[in-house]
Amino acid sequence: MHAVPMPSKVYKIAVVIPKYGLVGGAEGFAAELTEWIARNDRYEIHVFANKWLKESPRILFHKIPIISFPKFLTTLSFAYFTGRKIATMNFDLIHTHERIFQADLFTMHGIPHRIWVTEVRNKRMSLFDVATKWVEKCLVQNQRCQRFLTVSVLVKEKFLQEYSHVDSKRIQIIYPGVDVQRFQRLNRDECRQEIRRHWGIDTKDFVILFVSMNFEIKGLAELMVGLAKLKSKHPPPKFKLLVIGKGNVRKFGKLVRQLGIQGHVLFLGVVHKETLDRIYLAGDVFAMLSQFDTFGIAVLEAMAASLPVLISGNVGAKDIVGEGINGFVLENTNSPDEICDKIGFLLNEESRSRMGDQALKTASRFTWEAAAKKVENIYEDLLGDRS
Repeated sequence: MHAVPMPSKVYKIAVVIPKYGLVGGAEGFAAELTEWIARNDRYEIHVFANKWLKESPRILFHKIPIISFPKFLTTLSFAYFTGRKIATMNFDLIHTHERIFQADLFTMHGIPHRIWVTEVRNKRMSLFDVATKWVEKCLVQNQRCQRFLTVSVLVKEKFLQEYSHVDSKRIQIIYPGVDVQRFQRLNRDECRQEIRRHWGIDTKDFVILFVSMNFEIKGLAELMVGLAKLKSKHPPPKFKLLVIGKGNVRKFGKLVRQLGIQGHVLFLGVVHKETLDRIYLAGDVFAMLSQFDTFGIAVLEAMAASLPVLISGNVGAKDIVGEGINGFVLENTNSPDEICDKIGFLLNEESRSRMGDQALKTASRFTWEAAAKKVENIYEDLLGDRS
């Protein structure tokens, strides 16, 4: 008589993120990663969120209220109500993508809140900031939190700057993933013709893409100044800058006129994801000269579309950019000459094509499946330690 094998234990995992799958780097990251992990029958995934884009058959969702007025209660209330809800259920592991009071694993999509406010934004701490910093400190110092995941080396360095007592061995970098098939399913030539015809762009124009929901932080002004320098070359190259996303169009439209680059800049606004993919394929190079960016998922998307990238040294994605191989990293974004020179180099079609091929090879290594596997290995380590 053969023994019937005992079924393996199914572990209940709580995943915490205020906005699951909505617009934003952290929201998209958390959703993509969680969807992949939920494919593993070893885990029963519960998502605790205030909003989510759509239901998933392999995930159980729990609505968490947020008190957003007065503003300082936003982070506090989400952390409090999440803690209360989770306490009523028996979870084997808590994985949070947001500041709450306790978890086993904390994925940091941003840098410590104090550093963000005082050093990056150069602002004073408001009551909201003080409350957010306090919740973050509670989570980091809670003995239950054994692992910290960062999305880049840059985030890891900033985290250790603020919390030097944390053993660096407890911190692991998990880069975002990208689906290169999104772009390979499309016909590049057709997309180039369609997008350029729709926006009145000549087929021979050199197209620079800028994708962001924050024009100031992402360095649009510095890029425009560099392009004004490029225009002054003799003969001036034919180029277009496509600005995709949400920002102060009136302010930057005025800057366009001041710099004398009218006719070279198009503000396309916010576009659907499917349209954005086609725009990537219609472009020639991607530029993002951020004052600070923990990673910059748009950089990886552009590389997946075979575009060489031009980014600042303050973008976490610099970890995957090889200088002159698949892009360029500018340490000084206040140098119009340097911006002009790098873009000028990419005007050469042969160089641009070679770097674009390398960009695609780089992006192909960063899949969501690979990222999920790394996180699952961390889950198993933590579950093993607990048992």
